[in-house]
Amino acid sequence: MAFITFLLQTFVICATLINLSIAGYTLEDDYEPSNFFSKFDFFTSSDPTNGYVTYVDQGTASSEGLITTASDSVYIGVDHTNVASGSGRSSVRLTSTKSYSHGLIIADIAHMPGGICGTWPAFWTVGPNWPADGEIDIIEGVNQQSQNDMTLHTSSGCSITNNNAFTGAITTANCDVNAAGQSTNAGCQIAASAPNTFGTGFNAAGGGVYATEWTSNAISIWFFTRGAIPSDVSSGTPDPTTWGTPVAQFQGGCNIDTYFQSQQIVFDNTFCGDWAGNVWSSGSCASQASTCQEFVQNNPSAFADAFWTVNSLKVYQESGSSADYVVPSNATTSSQAVAVSTASSVHRANATTASAVSSSSSSATASPSVSLLQASDFPSPDATGTPGASVHRRHNRHLREHKRHVRGAGS
Repeated sequence: MAFITFLLQTFVICATLINLSIAGYTLEDDYEPSNFFSKFDFFTSSDPTNGYVTYVDQGTASSEGLITTASDSVYIGVDHTNVASGSGRSSVRLTSTKSYSHGLIIADIAHMPGGICGTWPAFWTVGPNWPADGEIDIIEGVNQQSQNDMTLHTSSGCSITNNNAFTGAITTANCDVNAAGQSTNAGCQIAASAPNTFGTGFNAAGGGVYATEWTSNAISIWFFTRGAIPSDVSSGTPDPTTWGTPVAQFQGGCNIDTYFQSQQIVFDNTFCGDWAGNVWSSGSCASQASTCQEFVQNNPSAFADAFWTVNSLKVYQESGSSADYVVPSNATTSSQAVAVSTASSVHRANATTASAVSSSSSSATASPSVSLLQASDFPSPDATGTPGASVHRRHNRHLREHKRHVRGAGS
């Protein structure tokens, strides 16, 4: 009997292991357009990165046309009709009500706010206790930057190495926000080399998909152009092992599970501040105005294209993993939300390290202290492999709906 019991236990264990090995990633959360904004809190406190911005609540964002929902995408924009006053130009900062430990975050983005003087957009995740619980910057850049910067921010003891397993280039290797020999809060950064990974080039190509895999071993980021989105991503059965070399992979001298906990997803678009503002005078944007704030305040029409169009945002988990918790719905302006904001309050002060990267009108150039590096229903490319006409028709339709909304709000 003991032997039979042993065999049964062994069979169960083997079956479980086989199941785990073939299960792969399963969908945890689908931030589809119909429920997208209900899964985020709207941050309304002062910008912790000292930006010239006023973050508005959901009601204000909706009535002023800063957010709109279409059947197949969401729009997240800024005020581009009024001269700014007070604390700055009206914008939106979203923090997911749910947090995650490990997972695969796949975002299909048709348009991002980058490539415009004065802007500082980011798509990122952050833990509740910064920097101890870490931060993962998936998309980030300023002004007329043309390549994406991907960065981790942690407490001391985490660094990365070049394992020749990614196409980007390391610009800073120590993830510690107080690392010696790096600008304060520089973190460990890997820069993409392709000009279609951020801003104007990204938008001109019809956007694309950013996929971020967070495991105990590494944090890896892939970028797929519109015409090269893997079929398993489009079918909702993602398998990162088939995707080839990522643009960034963070690993080396860092215990990922120690330094990254309970990450919430954030979309924001601020202006000027500790990065875009501090490097204003070092790039071509300085010809537009003497200061970043002066330009942002007095040129509302310059920011008509400073918006996110998100086609899809999905979070997958491996079998046996799941999200941590859901933040209470009343946390929008609570200390928890402020803590998330404060968690990133200093991380973006990398003005010295990023000065050459951020303000170039033609390409992102490494700072003096670093070297240059490098979901179902996704739209299909046309026969030429370029973004399909349906992508552009949908994008234009969304813009028309937004403009009608703005005109209606102002009438």
